[in-house]
Amino acid sequence: MYEQVQILLDVTIALILGGILGLEREWKQKPAGFRTNMIISGSAALLVSLGRIVIIDFNQLIQPEGLGVDPIRMVHAVVVGVSFIGAGTILKSSSSQVVRYLTTAATILMAAGIGISIALKQYWLGVGTTFILVIVNYLFGYLNKLISKKSDYDSGYKKENLN
Repeated sequence: MYEQVQILLDVTIALILGGILGLEREWKQKPAGFRTNMIISGSAALLVSLGRIVIIDFNQLIQPEGLGVDPIRMVHAVVVGVSFIGAGTILKSSSSQVVRYLTTAATILMAAGIGISIALKQYWLGVGTTFILVIVNYLFGYLNKLISKKSDYDSGYKKENLN
C-alpha cells in the first residue's frame, strides 16, 4: 500500500512539473499545451514506476538462472511512445520550407524525461529541468525571434507562423 501511495505522489509531482511546462506552451498557443504536457509527464512517471515494480515482482517470483531483466526497456518504451506523439505535432508547410512545432515536440520529449526522473526518485533533477526548460522556451524564444528579424533567414518566426 505504501508503495502505491508513493507512486501516486510521484505521478502527482510529475503532473505538476509537466503542467508548468504546459503553461508556457499554452500561453504561446502551441498545439501541445497544459493538459498534454501534464499527461505525458505523469504517464511517464507511472509507466516507469510500474516497470520497476514488474521487475521486482518478476525477480521474486521467477528466479531462473541465466534469465535477466533489463530495466531500461520500460524507459525505452516511454521514450519511443512519446517521441511518436511529438512527431505528430511537427508540421511542414507545402508552400515553404518552414518546419513548425519542433520546439513543442522537443518539449513533449522533455516532459517525458521529467516524468521518468521523478519515477526514478531524482526529484531535484526533475524540478531543475522543468525550470530550465521553461527559461529556454520562454526567453530563448524571444532571442530567436530577434536574431531572425536581424537576418534574412526565415525561421518560421513571423507573426502568422508558429514555432
